[in-house]
Amino acid sequence: MFYPWLSREIYVKVSTTIWLVTVGLIAALILIDLFTASRKPHDVKFKEAISWTVFYIGISIGFGIYIWNHYGSTYGTEFFAAYLVEYSLSVDNLFIFVIILAHFAVPSINHQRVLLIGVFLALIFRAVFIALGATAIARFSFTFVIFGAILIWTGIGLFKHWDEDPNPNDNYVVRKLRSSIAMVDEYHGAKLFVRIDNKRFATPMFLVIVAISTTDLLFALDSIPATFGVTSESFLVFSANAFALLGLRALYFLLKGLLDKLIYLSLGLSFILMFIGAKLILTFLHEEFSQVPKIPTVASLGVIALILTISTVASLFKSKSDPAAKAHAGRMNASKTENSA
Repeated sequence: MFYPWLSREIYVKVSTTIWLVTVGLIAALILIDLFTASRKPHDVKFKEAISWTVFYIGISIGFGIYIWNHYGSTYGTEFFAAYLVEYSLSVDNLFIFVIILAHFAVPSINHQRVLLIGVFLALIFRAVFIALGATAIARFSFTFVIFGAILIWTGIGLFKHWDEDPNPNDNYVVRKLRSSIAMVDEYHGAKLFVRIDNKRFATPMFLVIVAISTTDLLFALDSIPATFGVTSESFLVFSANAFALLGLRALYFLLKGLLDKLIYLSLGLSFILMFIGAKLILTFLHEEFSQVPKIPTVASLGVIALILTISTVASLFKSKSDPAAKAHAGRMNASKTENSA
């Protein structure tokens, strides 16, 4: 069944040229990062991190203003709402990256390259999921309910375990690789494989990349439905995800020393996921039954910003009153390794 409210008006307005220019801009930013900041392994200082963070946020805001001016305030608001959702979820990604890098004892000078690879893989995974999600929404309006249920289920799981950390040993792929391939214990720079006595060995860096990429894949399963919760336009979903991810590496080094203080961020994100999930389901029901209320994008943006503000302020107060308290990445369910112990 076709629903007029799902028509792709922006597909008419956003030409192939604009798509190509946007993808080209994103590719250029990755190359700039690769051949400038990440070209030579080094410890990133606070000043460098804040410069790159401001640069990427500025690019994102500029892109949002372009959308606002050329496609109207509705799409402009949707872009900024989607960007805010993805940026807040990206901060939660950073907790996971910190845990993975610490668990595998990755040398600090290699953190930058690992994160850049992680961002590149995340862009690929999310582009695939965005294409699949947009096709599903266009063909089956009930996809909104499915996405909403996924987000509510994820939010409830995160709410139950917001003060816990994921265990990299729970990663099935990592566990399988550990037991099935020959590995060396020491790092060899950023090399994934080395040859010793004419035999090929994987380095710990290979496991790190696998852990990062599978984590990116899992985050895409949650973040893409969350972005579709504030806009059904795939161009906005893709661009908001891309610009939020591009600044992730710099944000990691900027917030690395502050992440422990964001004690209630995971709890706040659980409420955001449940709220967006409910919004998706209400959007579907509103078109089926007009008496069911629909949450406007502007209201969604306000709610998301309010939850993030409250969780951040509450975290800072908690950190000040209890210096021993530390933030956690949160998890969706109980640890498999702990359950089997």
